[in-house]
Amino acid sequence: MRLKHFNIEPGAQIFLACSDISRLRILNLIFTNGEMCITDLERILEFTQTKTSRHLVYLKNAGILSSRKLNQWVFYHLKDEVYDIIKLILQFLMRDPVLSQDQQLFKTLYTNRDLALYKLKIKPLSQF
Repeated sequence: MRLKHFNIEPGAQIFLACSDISRLRILNLIFTNGEMCITDLERILEFTQTKTSRHLVYLKNAGILSSRKLNQWVFYHLKDEVYDIIKLILQFLMRDPVLSQDQQLFKTLYTNRDLALYKLKIKPLSQF
């Protein structure tokens, strides 16, 4: 179920969550590739585990992300309810060189079989 209308409180949470460059980079990777594991995000973004985890928890608490556990990995994905609003936000940023570089690094690491997504035979979803 996708949100068609929402009140100011959830809207403010979404916009506050998108006010940080690190969280926008994480959201762009997850939006573009379907779901991502924290270790893959750390590797692509060159963040520490603590920083990545902190931002993922923030996005999860804001109601943007959900997660599922598979073996020792936790995979994060966008909630269906916020897909449309996140898509609109990221469309304005799609030509940003940092976000493009992140996606290119994802493709390189995925092709080189360095990511948990590949090791578990999970295909990334291209949504852009």
